[in-house]
Amino acid sequence: MLLAVALVAAFALVAGCTETDDVTHLRIGFQPSTHQIAHFTAMEKGWWQEDLAPLGVTEVTDYQFGTGPPEMQAMLAGDLDIAYVGAAPFVSALASGLDAKIVAAVQTQGSDLMVRTGVPYESPQDLVGLTIATYPPGSIQDTILRTWLEKNGVDPAKVEIVPMDPGAATTAIAAKQIDGVFLPDPYPAIIIAEGTGRTIVQSGDMLKDHACCVLVASGSLIREHPEIVEQIVRTHIKATDYNFEHQDEAAALYSAKTRQNLDTVKTSFKIWDGTWTADPGVIVSSAVEYTDLQYELGYIKKPLTEDDLFDLSFYEKARA
Repeated sequence: MLLAVALVAAFALVAGCTETDDVTHLRIGFQPSTHQIAHFTAMEKGWWQEDLAPLGVTEVTDYQFGTGPPEMQAMLAGDLDIAYVGAAPFVSALASGLDAKIVAAVQTQGSDLMVRTGVPYESPQDLVGLTIATYPPGSIQDTILRTWLEKNGVDPAKVEIVPMDPGAATTAIAAKQIDGVFLPDPYPAIIIAEGTGRTIVQSGDMLKDHACCVLVASGSLIREHPEIVEQIVRTHIKATDYNFEHQDEAAALYSAKTRQNLDTVKTSFKIWDGTWTADPGVIVSSAVEYTDLQYELGYIKKPLTEDDLFDLSFYEKARA
C-alpha cells in the first residue's frame, strides 16, 4: 500500500514538472516610460496575446515597476519571463547571478538632467552641494550621471544623489524638496509643462548614442521555449515599427494606460533626444561599456562581455 502511494506521488510530481514546462502564462515587466512604448502598444492592441496564442500562451500579464533595479530583483526571483528594462540594471542583475539575455533593443538615449526653476546653472561645477534625484544605483541614469560628473571634474560625493522613482521625483521638484532630477521621458516634458524645472543637458550629450532600455528574456525561456522568444521579438519589432508610423495612436495608448497627459506625452516625442529601435546590434558596444563603467563605480566585480549580455540569434531569425 505504501509503495503504491509512493508511486502515485512520484507520478504526480513528474506530471507536475511536465506541466510547468509548458508556458501558458507570460509575465512581462515594464516601467511607465515612453522609452518602453513598444510594450504598451503590443499590450493594449492585444498583440502579445494574439501572436503567442498559437504557441500555447493563454494568458499575458504585465507588471509595472518604478525603476529598473526592483524590476530585475523580481526577475532574479523568477517572477518575470521577459522584461523591458534599462541595460545598466540588467548588467547589475546579471553580475548578481541573473540567468537571462538581451534579445532585442528598445531605444537609445532619452533622459534629461534638469534643475529646478530658479536654481542657477552654468557648468557642472554648479551642481556641487545640490540634491539631484534619479533612479537607484545600478540604473542607467545613476551610472551615466556619476560618470558624467567625474568626467567634468566633479566628485559625485559632493552632489547629493538620491534614489527616487520618476513619479516621486517629479513631485519632489515641484515641491522644491530637491534641486534637480535626471529622468527619462516623458518626465522631463511633464516637469517643463508644469513649469517646475528646465533641462540643462540631455543624456546623449553626456554619453553619446548610449543604450537605454532593452528587451530581456529569462534563460529558461530561451533554452526551453526558443519559439516563444522568437515570436516575442517579432511582436516587439512589429510594435516598434508601428509606433514610428502611428505616433499619435502610440501616445494615446500610452496615455490611456498610464493616465499621463496626452499632449505632454506627444510633446515628449518632439523634445527627447532618444529614438526607438529593436535592433540589438545598435547597442552592443554601449551595453558592454556599461559593464566597464559599473566596474569602475564598484557596482560589479568584473566587466562582462557581449556573449554574457546578448543572444542576437532571435532578432536575426525574426528579421529573416
